[in-house]
Amino acid sequence: MDIRIGDVLELKKSHPCGSRQWLVLRIGMDFRLKCQGCGHELMIPRAKAEKSLRRLIRPETEQEEPS
Repeated sequence: MDIRIGDVLELKKSHPCGSRQWLVLRIGMDFRLKCQGCGHELMIPRAKAEKSLRRLIRPETEQEEPS
């Protein structure tokens, strides 16, 4: 799965604060995620994150138009 730093993951289960969206801060064998609701950060194994993924939200990247 192609998950990049800066992507937002929507997971199946919600965090105790009520948010389901997590910002990806670090990738590798483990992901470092930041809750979009309360700002709590955690490390989660890649396999567990990919298994509980409901939706991947990729930020719009600005592309420069050639002149």
